[in-house]
Amino acid sequence: MTDSPLQQAARAVLDADAKAVAAIADKVGPEFDACVRLILGCTGRVVTSGSGTSGAVARRMAHLLSVCGTPAFYLHPADALHGSLGALVAGDVLIALSKGGGSREVNDLVDRALARGASVVAVTATPQSHFAQAAHVVVDVDVPAGADPGEVVAMGSTVAVSAWSDALALVLMRARGYRWSDVLFTHPSGAVGQIATPPADLEPLPVPAAEPAP
Repeated sequence: MTDSPLQQAARAVLDADAKAVAAIADKVGPEFDACVRLILGCTGRVVTSGSGTSGAVARRMAHLLSVCGTPAFYLHPADALHGSLGALVAGDVLIALSKGGGSREVNDLVDRALARGASVVAVTATPQSHFAQAAHVVVDVDVPAGADPGEVVAMGSTVAVSAWSDALALVLMRARGYRWSDVLFTHPSGAVGQIATPPADLEPLPVPAAEPAP
């Protein structure tokens, strides 16, 4: 039976999303190690931020980090510039998401977070942007052309950054030795809350020391 045009169109979108995720997997490098070390060494709080679609991904990232043993919360950049920036202090790590790097609110938030002594991880497809150049760690999440329809609507790029945040949350979980019993204790509701026997714990993951600067 021949696929309908609707099915073919749907598969094309899913194929583009899959290629975007594969492209991000190929990009993972030393900056990922640096990001993990920065978060593990954080003496304050981990905060995620972003506007629009990037904000939706940042909210999801904060949730999954918390579920997996790295306490985090989302701070809307517009709210931050109306006083909530006071929540960011020295010792915190701000993970700022902006695909194009041109969000005025995110750029201003990053500058002010740095001035208050926070460390910044920039997750962007535009590593030459202002906020990325100011960050301690830059994660390049540029994806192949066609991942986002018309290069306008953030679809494939959003899926790819979400997948990257999954990797970050799970790697941190293993590096911390966070156990499934801990996850179940903080997730007593829903189907997860009905799990009587925790799965076998994930294998601990050693974190390599930073290489000395040349």
